[in-house]
Amino acid sequence: MKRGYPEVGELVIATVKSIKPYGAFVTLDEYGDKEGFIHIGEIAAGWIKYIRDHIREGQKVVCKVLRVDESRGHIDLSLKRVNEHQKREKIQEWKNEKKAEKLFEIVAQRLGKDVKDCYEEFGYSLIDHFGTLYGAFEEAAMNEDVLEEEGFEGDWIDVFVQVAKENISPPYVKISGYIELTTEAPDGIEHIKKVLSEAESENVKITYVGAPRYRIYVKAEDYKTAEELLSNTANKIIDEFKKLGGEGEFHRRL
Repeated sequence: MKRGYPEVGELVIATVKSIKPYGAFVTLDEYGDKEGFIHIGEIAAGWIKYIRDHIREGQKVVCKVLRVDESRGHIDLSLKRVNEHQKREKIQEWKNEKKAEKLFEIVAQRLGKDVKDCYEEFGYSLIDHFGTLYGAFEEAAMNEDVLEEEGFEGDWIDVFVQVAKENISPPYVKISGYIELTTEAPDGIEHIKKVLSEAESENVKITYVGAPRYRIYVKAEDYKTAEELLSNTANKIIDEFKKLGGEGEFHRRL
């Protein structure tokens, strides 16, 4: 369950609560059943003769957030501004999040704690950090060290990772290694930025750990491919950095 209010432009899952001649009132499933409104002009393209030809009570719909007034508790939504591709992706995301909520209940049960307390202790922080609760489970299933690498602490981590690995089949694997880059060149920082930025891609991400160390994340369909990509990326960075007068070393683990 998400906290607060949705952002303008966000896609949300809603349940139609009541229908009026001028629009439909809905509840936002992901935001504690906060109420939203879809004006008849945002139901469908073109002129609408009978609103019930397009929407019905109890129906779950994917809407786009147009306006949010937190002081008045008003959320204006649109149905017609969501295309079929966006609808399918959002529905799948919602299904994944419902699964994640069930898995989170298992985590709380194994820890012997109340679910609400677990959300306050680490659940909401996971959502803020990874974007969704399912995203946190998926990352943990792919890399059992990811939570500690991202700065999380607590006796709940081992249980969370165990539940993730038992229930989530990741679409890819994700591994990481470390590279150390040193240089005495006066513009050495710019050289480092250059070789690291050029090495990044859709499947390769690099983060700063602490001078002179940088962490390389790679994802691939299987571990063999991931290891090859990680090694090739590190070697390429080091080779390019040496051409600029620097030195580099690659470490699979610290």
